[in-house]
Amino acid sequence: MKKVLFILLMCILAVVILFVKSGAKAGKIEKNNSYQEAAAELVRKQTKYMQEYGLEILVNGKSLKSFDYKVHVDDDMNVCVTEDFLEDIMSCSVNDYPSGEILIERGDVSIKYSVEDTISDNGKIYIPISENIHVLGYDVEYSFKQGTVNFVCIDDSSTLPAVYDLRERGRVTPVRDQGALGTCWAFASLGALETVSLPMEDNIYSVDHMSQNNGYSMDLSEGGEHSMSIAYMAAWQGPVLEKDDPYGDGETDGNLKAVKHLEEAIIIDDKDEDKVKGAIYKYGGVETSIYLEMTYGASESEYYNSKTASYYYNGEERPNHDLVVVGWDDNYPKTNFTKTPSRNGAYICKNSWGEKFGNEGYIYISYDDVNICKEAIVYTRLADADDYDNIYQSDILGWVGQMGFDKDCAYFANVYEPKNDETLKAISFYATGDNTSFTVFVVTDYEDEKSLNAGRKEVGKGETRYAGYYTVDLDQDIMLEKGKKYAIIVSVKTPGSTKPIAIECNAGERTENLDLTDGEGYMSLYGEVWHSAEEADANICLKAFTNDR
Repeated sequence: MKKVLFILLMCILAVVILFVKSGAKAGKIEKNNSYQEAAAELVRKQTKYMQEYGLEILVNGKSLKSFDYKVHVDDDMNVCVTEDFLEDIMSCSVNDYPSGEILIERGDVSIKYSVEDTISDNGKIYIPISENIHVLGYDVEYSFKQGTVNFVCIDDSSTLPAVYDLRERGRVTPVRDQGALGTCWAFASLGALETVSLPMEDNIYSVDHMSQNNGYSMDLSEGGEHSMSIAYMAAWQGPVLEKDDPYGDGETDGNLKAVKHLEEAIIIDDKDEDKVKGAIYKYGGVETSIYLEMTYGASESEYYNSKTASYYYNGEERPNHDLVVVGWDDNYPKTNFTKTPSRNGAYICKNSWGEKFGNEGYIYISYDDVNICKEAIVYTRLADADDYDNIYQSDILGWVGQMGFDKDCAYFANVYEPKNDETLKAISFYATGDNTSFTVFVVTDYEDEKSLNAGRKEVGKGETRYAGYYTVDLDQDIMLEKGKKYAIIVSVKTPGSTKPIAIECNAGERTENLDLTDGEGYMSLYGEVWHSAEEADANICLKAFTNDR
């Protein structure tokens, strides 16, 4: 044994002596040209693989597979992301300008790109952020073995500035005047919607059309609410342009076609200031309701300071007026209010009483106001009117009520018959609460209720962070044949809910136009035993979108 050890030591010593005599430096490996070329070829192959098959996206090690985000890796291993990824995940504000400039903001950081810097891949536009990833508060880690890209947050500071105003970024349309009509809800909805496309598209939408063509039975003096606005747009009834249906002329054209299609709207209902500010920062104006003691044209109230255009209500009255939150100021002095709130800070709000009211039509409302942003609606996804050829629906009035089985989970389905040979591309539904997880199924050969069990095929799944209206693009194209019925099925789990299914139903005089003959819907607790929605006096809020073949 000692002899073996001695021989081994002598061999090691000989190697060391040879290494020293050769003049090589200890601890250094010389990389020749062949090595460099092989390494570069390996990177090229890895990059090609990622471009072809994609990567699973992680944030701080947590998978985003349920949310269907995409990233692109260019030939130099630089990571490129979509605008919605920058907004939703990296908490950035992204503004596209007609000049081709793209302004990205995060906290105190401001970065400008040109549209020429972007990369187009499979119909999506990607912004290269590798050079600026650290100033945006993140680092990127690749794992070729696991096929992942991990975005690691390295900045714990707030991404929201103390003061933010959409007006300064060219993202609000002019203040308008509702007059004596009860149309503030439509002005607020469309005012918030208009900010989504700004500054790239400067559209002003018709309040007359929304308030008179929404499927509800109501007079213009009665007022309305966001659920009517969402239903009107989700059903492709609007929006239409103001120039095609002007306000206040007593006329409307019900034959006008929507110039945009609403694909997503979220509802923040817990008066969470950071969530509301984050929504304004990332998406645009927020529609909300307050109790406004003054009537139209008046400017006197114990809660309103006309000199500072500030308002703070701390009573028990329910909301009676809608407006748009377009920014905030954390340092706005509490002494500016006639009644002193507990702290500084105010939301900047666009009203619909003309420019003579408040500060050129805007007012500051205290964070402490009992109603402001108790319910906040944000229109987060707006598409051109040619996104799909056809819509199938039986819920023109939208989310009026809810049903369920005293559980936080349920299945619901709608059956439709295609007018032509078509391709099913997407579906939409309402998440009735936060953190709703869902799975989408399709039955292409529907005969009866038994088909909902035996013939269904999974075509998508995901999770929503907020309650609201969502459109889900399917994992694959589904071929439909003219006259051959098909069914779309969604299973949901909404934590804390006992009635997770959104339905169209009778809710009094406003819904007297309810039509239960236009649908064939079903509900089930576990997706096994199904119950007719129409026999329960309801239509299921579940739409299908197709393209002609």
